[in-house]
Amino acid sequence: MLSVSEQLNQLGWDEWFETKAQDNISEGQRVARVIAVDREQLLVIDETGEYRAKLAGRFLYAMEQPSDFPCVGDWVSIQHRGSDDFGIIHDVIPRKSFLRRKAAGDTIEYQMIASNIDVALIVQSCQFDFNVNRLERYLVMVRNGHVDPVILLTKTDLVGPETLQEQIDEIRNAGITTEVIAFSNITGEGVNNVRDILQSGKTYSLLGSSGVGKSTLINQLIGRKILETKMVSGTGEGRHTTVRRELILLSNGAMLIDNPGMREFGIMGAEEGMGDSFADIYVLASKCKYRDCTHSNEKGCAVLAAVEEGSLHRAHYQNFIKLRTESEFHDLSYLEKRNKDKAFGRYIKSAKKDLGINRK
Repeated sequence: MLSVSEQLNQLGWDEWFETKAQDNISEGQRVARVIAVDREQLLVIDETGEYRAKLAGRFLYAMEQPSDFPCVGDWVSIQHRGSDDFGIIHDVIPRKSFLRRKAAGDTIEYQMIASNIDVALIVQSCQFDFNVNRLERYLVMVRNGHVDPVILLTKTDLVGPETLQEQIDEIRNAGITTEVIAFSNITGEGVNNVRDILQSGKTYSLLGSSGVGKSTLINQLIGRKILETKMVSGTGEGRHTTVRRELILLSNGAMLIDNPGMREFGIMGAEEGMGDSFADIYVLASKCKYRDCTHSNEKGCAVLAAVEEGSLHRAHYQNFIKLRTESEFHDLSYLEKRNKDKAFGRYIKSAKKDLGINRK
């Protein structure tokens, strides 16, 4: 059995990882957690402290897809002596949970955002950024990665109490039952409510658009300025400052991952997250006349009937259809790409065999 130190427990290591790691760690290796990734250089932490790390050549060769690359929050098996400039990463311990999205642009691949997250803090500004459709998109991504969500509404000092209540009502009317915490980084009102949910040994990740106050919140929670922030514009909209993902240890033992802002992102592999985020629609779908109902134009569709009678909000329904269609399209494209990659890999192996080329 692996020796689990108190220091590793404080970094989020537990029996689940210990069990999963048995086949990933060889003699002379130990576990460390990735706390920052800057291109191909990584910063990790273990019971001895923080140090830089790079990937073993064999591990790089064995990686089949970009999502296999270590990301912030990962636990890795590593070889490191105190005198070494770098630790050498040999493997990634299986992930308990993850945050991922479709890679930007036309590339049909998963992009890992962070892993082994207990709670995702989805941040929206009451003043310029509030958007329930985007919030539902975040919730699908979060729940699909087996992460619990909490919604943070920032900049309450820029709106009146009536507007804030209307926004919370809009969230509830969309069928979203997730906990909502409203606060202001300027007045400090509500910040303690955020502090109260952060538990020692647990990992939290901030998600949201640029300029909604994520870095300012972290500085509030730490009690000193360690992350750069920029002045807001005349509209109250902040400006992007975070340029890389990193895990920050708070004084109470909780861990917080800051992320660069995301205004739009593609959805892939979202079936499980859709079921959680649109549970009300799936309940209605079970009452449809046809088992393969697409909820678009079929007679006897309970979902469409609920929309027409007003018991299901049309915007909520339309966002469901949009996200489901997007995920299905990207999933099919991803499967086709993976099949082509595997076919090409088999061709290369066959060609090497015919030429008598063997990799030692």
